[in-house]
Amino acid sequence: MFNLPNKITLARIALIPIFMIIMLAPFDWGRLEVGDESIPVAHLAGAILFIIASTTDWVDGYYARKLNLVTNFGKFLDPLADKLLVSAALIILVQFDLAPAWMVIVIISREFAVTGLRLVLAGTGEVVAANMLGKIKTWAQIIAVSALLLHNLPFELVSFPFADLALWVAVFFTVVSGWEYFSKNWEALKTSN
Repeated sequence: MFNLPNKITLARIALIPIFMIIMLAPFDWGRLEVGDESIPVAHLAGAILFIIASTTDWVDGYYARKLNLVTNFGKFLDPLADKLLVSAALIILVQFDLAPAWMVIVIISREFAVTGLRLVLAGTGEVVAANMLGKIKTWAQIIAVSALLLHNLPFELVSFPFADLALWVAVFFTVVSGWEYFSKNWEALKTSN
């Protein structure tokens, strides 16, 4: 259960409170000037930590497959770690008025719904692993959150709304992948009582 990939996933979860402390600490770390734009140093540090934590999603999966250490625990824990990390970041982005609350609600609602689906089906002995659309959704969310944490830099320097577009893409894949999870597992869900 506590093999290398699962330890990497647990490390990702352990980074979440550190990320939150960096982002929400009640003191001013100053601002970094980038051209005519600036970003709070705490947001830059938080973005770097978020990106590092996010890359462990690829690393744990790589080692799980390469070392043949794929486990049901890992299949459950890995997407949960992604959801916790992304949800924490999205809520913080709303607090700093960097993301619209309605988009964050859509994303987090889907995450709760799919997690609920997984839990119900796990009760029947079925493990619902992440599929390709779910993986695309995760990376779309990670890219969007990273861009938002970075205040759309460097794209802001040329007035290109990359972060906003990335968030729209993330919401799209969030909804589509959620629909796919439920449509593919609807029959199993109906018979799970």
